Amino acid sequence: MTDKPTGMNEPFTLHLTAIAHGGEALGRHEGKVVFVPYAIPGETVRVEVVQEKARWARARLLEVLDPSPDRVEPPCPYFGPGRCGGCQWQHVAYARQLTLKQEIVRDQLTRLGHLPDPPVRPTRAVGEPWGYRNHAQFAVDPQGHIGFRVGGSHEVIPVDRCLLLHPLLDELHESLDLELPELARLSLRAGIATEEQMLILETKGDAAPGLEVDVAMSAVLLRRREPPLILAGRAYIEEEVAAYRYRVSAESFFQVNTAGAEALMETVAAGLKPGPDDRLLDAYCGVGLFGLALAERVAEVTGIEAAPSACVDFLWNVEAKGLQNVALIEGPVDEVLAAWVTAVEVPPEQSVGDDQEAAPASFGKGIDLAVVDPPRRGMGAAAVAALARLGPRRVAYVSCDPAILARDAQSFVQAGYQLVEVQPVDMFPQTYHVESVGLYVKVE
Repeated sequence: MTDKPTGMNEPFTLHLTAIAHGGEALGRHEGKVVFVPYAIPGETVRVEVVQEKARWARARLLEVLDPSPDRVEPPCPYFGPGRCGGCQWQHVAYARQLTLKQEIVRDQLTRLGHLPDPPVRPTRAVGEPWGYRNHAQFAVDPQGHIGFRVGGSHEVIPVDRCLLLHPLLDELHESLDLELPELARLSLRAGIATEEQMLILETKGDAAPGLEVDVAMSAVLLRRREPPLILAGRAYIEEEVAAYRYRVSAESFFQVNTAGAEALMETVAAGLKPGPDDRLLDAYCGVGLFGLALAERVAEVTGIEAAPSACVDFLWNVEAKGLQNVALIEGPVDEVLAAWVTAVEVPPEQSVGDDQEAAPASFGKGIDLAVVDPPRRGMGAAAVAALARLGPRRVAYVSCDPAILARDAQSFVQAGYQLVEVQPVDMFPQTYHVESVGLYVKVE
């Protein structure tokens, strides 16, 4: 809810000096930080305050008085204030987007992680800056029309075409002929390498809807209390990343940028430097993107995953690849790590419980390497401390939120690790979002 300003009531001129996590440019006026969306650091602008707090304010951009040389014309008719909130930076030249993301990651690690000189590399560009998304979620308005949320609101704006969608998704979106008054949410998914397409529906009830499309695809209805209902095709797609093939069910997480997923794999492998005698832990392993790609380069891989659909996909992918040195522990990562630490530190004759009988051979031993790809909320201090007690010499931490990356960086440092490199990867061009891989090395 927007607060009524109590000061700075008249429009004023503001010079913008930096970028904020969230994509807004910022400057200072009357002792306060003022955040301005759709602007670029270095510009001088005319603004009007729309929200004011004790130490900061948010302003509406009225006019760009001195534009940045990096300002470009946005190609999308839905981009801008009061329009689709999916993109924040279509007005910024792509090369500048990359530098801004590096600045955001460095700033968060410095201010929130309390690292005085964080080793943040230049942001890596991957694939194309348009037409890259292999997965898109659409909101639904009360009349049943699909679209995207207006920035900062629950309002839905119908969109004929999204320039971020891969052509396979664009084709599927264009082919949809939906009359679903009970529709609550709709997602589109595609295997970019396999050219498989999937429609995922969620309705207010569990009744199977009727639908018509002009392309061959799979369609799945996600139900609250029942297993997913297959309306067409099968309940999953397959995708290839760096010559590795993965099954991905409708409910399972997978990176939305296939070229970016390959870049993440390369970055993780280069940072971990796996050897044939190493035991690798893949926490929050999902369908196995990282661990299964590294399985042939290490002695053992143990995945930990809580989502049931991802666990099914992981085991399917292990079997499809014929891997004999990969195991999975199903459950929340923090709980599994805590139990693992106990199994390592408590003598076998003092341990209790029959569950460990079915645990992987590596359970109860230390680990050599770890890759963790937590959800947006990150790992948290307890999970980081438990992981550290298992003693991996190198940890690759994959993060989609620089603020959470910074918070957990503090925990790793306190647990005896040094952050030796952070590689931002631009999985989300035209937005402020950035994926990063932080590499930690155990301090001897």
